[in-house]
Amino acid sequence: QVRLVESGGGFVQVGGSLRLSCTVSGSIFSIDAMGWYRQDGGKQRELVASITKDGSTKYRDSAKGRFTISRDNAKNTVYLQMNNLKPEDTAVYYCNVDFGYGLNSWGKGTLVTVSS
Repeated sequence: QVRLVESGGGFVQVGGSLRLSCTVSGSIFSIDAMGWYRQDGGKQRELVASITKDGSTKYRDSAKGRFTISRDNAKNTVYLQMNNLKPEDTAVYYCNVDFGYGLNSWGKGTLVTVSS
């Protein structure tokens, strides 16, 4: 049984910063890619940023230059530092972990609200 626990969401004003964390616990053999997705209401869930086991990163265009994804493999934790937040960043942010071999798991989500 694997568990993903996210934290760090909240309410922030435009231009503010938040740091999301997602820690994986349970029966873990290995973790490949880790990522953050977001979903705003009825819109489709979209990739915000991802990071491979060797540290290669990928960002959606709107996150480049403002968000930074990182991971601590010893702690099975992935982070998303979000700076210069905008109202359009408001969404529920979900952690996703790829364990390889077709195994994938999602966190329950953490709400980020950016107020103007």
